Amino acid sequence: MRDDLDRTMAVLQGERPGPVAGTGYPQDSADAGSILSEADRTEAILDSARGQRDEVLAALARIGDNTYGQCVDCGHEIPEGRLDARPDAARCVGCQAKWAKRHR
Repeated sequence: MRDDLDRTMAVLQGERPGPVAGTGYPQDSADAGSILSEADRTEAILDSARGQRDEVLAALARIGDNTYGQCVDCGHEIPEGRLDARPDAARCVGCQAKWAKRHR
């Protein structure tokens, strides 16, 4: 997962739209709006990929600590089905729901 995210981020960073060469600005305002909109979308996707990569790195650290599969909040075992669906899951379903509610 980490390698896939790294590749995705590298592609997105290489595709960031920029100003027209030599001018520093696009030729017309429609182009400027289009470039800004595309840049905003790309940055949002990159932010999401960075966050997911951080979660994968934390899961790899838990593997190293022999705590992978244990909820970081309550310490109970995370069900295998959840880990199959989300190998980077740090919390059991109940604790994840509580965490999500607090961080909205």
